[in-house]
Amino acid sequence: MSPYFTPVYRWIRSVLPVVMLFSLLPAGFGESLSVANAATLQPVNSDASAEARELYNYLISISGKKMVTGQHDYLESPDELSNKVQKISKAYVGVHGYEMGAISGQSATTEAAQRKNVVDSAIRWSRAGGMVTMTYHEPLPGKPLTWANVQAKVSQAEFNKYVTPGTAQYNLLIADLDKVAVSLKQLRDAGVPVLWRPYHEMNGDWFWWGNKNNFNQLWNIMYDRFVNTHQLNNLLWVWSPNAPNSYTVPYTPKYPGDDKVDILAVDIYNNDFKQSHYEGLLGLARNKPIAIGEHGEVPSPEVMKAQPKWVYSMTWGKMLTENNTTDQIQDYMNDSTSLTRDDVKKGLAAMKQPDTELPTVPDTGQNGSTPAPPVVIVPPPPAPPSVPDMVYANGLRGEYFNSMDLDGTAVLVRTDSKLDYNWRAASPDPEVEADQFSVRWTGKIKPQYSETYTFTTISDDGIRVWVDGKLIIDSWFKQSWTERKGSISLQAGKMADLKVEYYDEKGDAMARLMWESQHEAKAVIPGNALFLP
Repeated sequence: MSPYFTPVYRWIRSVLPVVMLFSLLPAGFGESLSVANAATLQPVNSDASAEARELYNYLISISGKKMVTGQHDYLESPDELSNKVQKISKAYVGVHGYEMGAISGQSATTEAAQRKNVVDSAIRWSRAGGMVTMTYHEPLPGKPLTWANVQAKVSQAEFNKYVTPGTAQYNLLIADLDKVAVSLKQLRDAGVPVLWRPYHEMNGDWFWWGNKNNFNQLWNIMYDRFVNTHQLNNLLWVWSPNAPNSYTVPYTPKYPGDDKVDILAVDIYNNDFKQSHYEGLLGLARNKPIAIGEHGEVPSPEVMKAQPKWVYSMTWGKMLTENNTTDQIQDYMNDSTSLTRDDVKKGLAAMKQPDTELPTVPDTGQNGSTPAPPVVIVPPPPAPPSVPDMVYANGLRGEYFNSMDLDGTAVLVRTDSKLDYNWRAASPDPEVEADQFSVRWTGKIKPQYSETYTFTTISDDGIRVWVDGKLIIDSWFKQSWTERKGSISLQAGKMADLKVEYYDEKGDAMARLMWESQHEAKAVIPGNALFLP
């Protein structure tokens, strides 16, 4: 294959999934972005995960054709209202909205537990085929976790302290961001892309970050912290001002810029679906996707027809039934342009279809000249047959035994998103004893590179690891926080069987599995590289 042919072929491969998805959607729902735009428009984070890129391409592909339905749930009850939509309409919304901000006076312990519930729900939702979006109502850093502190009145001079490195206020802000990053990393490692929507309605003055002349500094601090420090490459960045009205400023002064925003959204209440709100955001976005970040009243079929470029919308919390009738909810969910969770699942699966023979690409000439002879691009020989990734769910199957030698019947069988546990003196689960237990994890692993991988375990106590049927680590004896290594050659994109066995005798218990290679930095094996058997 010549150096010139390689980039052409890769370009065709990047376009093909979008073309295939278009073929599955009916025509007549407004103009969509061109295939060229869909192929060239990329997430602002150049290291965005494969899952984030797939989701972004999907949203681009439906612009002007379809709109994903959505529902927000609260931190304290992350599934209540999305389940209510399903009971009313017999279908789940396509995008589930979650909250990361604690605003009810919670303790730090309660906040962490509630965020864990959100993470668990979001992983289940994503694995069922749905999209995940998250809002962050951050109380003023350093203050109690209350709604009053989300709406704290902060002067411009005081706000400046929070965005100035080295101040006490800045350090409090960073501490908050680092705590949120813990939850977002769990989603990253489970392979869940997130439509991340922080500091919304910044063009109004009802939140502490609102209507500040240097709001963009706050946005940039979070972006830098999450992307460059925490490598949260599963995030698509959603900027969501309030609809322009008498108590807000226009969109543009608070826009962080094309290099920090993937999706432009707008929050609309009181049925204020003005065409000017839609067209103003569309103009600012240019070719980026646009959405309705929040609404109280669901958009009517007439609104969806007049404003076809919204790629998703989301009803806010209890306004689902407080502001909408059953008929309106059903109309919203069942409109011919609406997409439910099942629709999203099918659409994303279509983006992952295995390669097919590429079509002939004619050169149509320029300025009306005679077309040049067709150029036939022939793909390279196909890879050995394999089962498409979409058959597998992410994670490992964990079987937990109340014995040190994996005897008897497992008392607990669950999916573990990755293998990185430090139980100390506690048990992994109420069903499992705190001492003298064992675990067998089974599944598959998929490397990105064709090269030798070194697997590393840290354990307390015994552990052994098989990769592709080969025992590469055998350390089946009592030990304390001991590191062991084993290496094996793997092929890029090819699934290899993985089995890990572990036991704890007494006292502290921990088990961690990492990998590294020439091009893969040493790290805990992420959830998106692990697949259930």
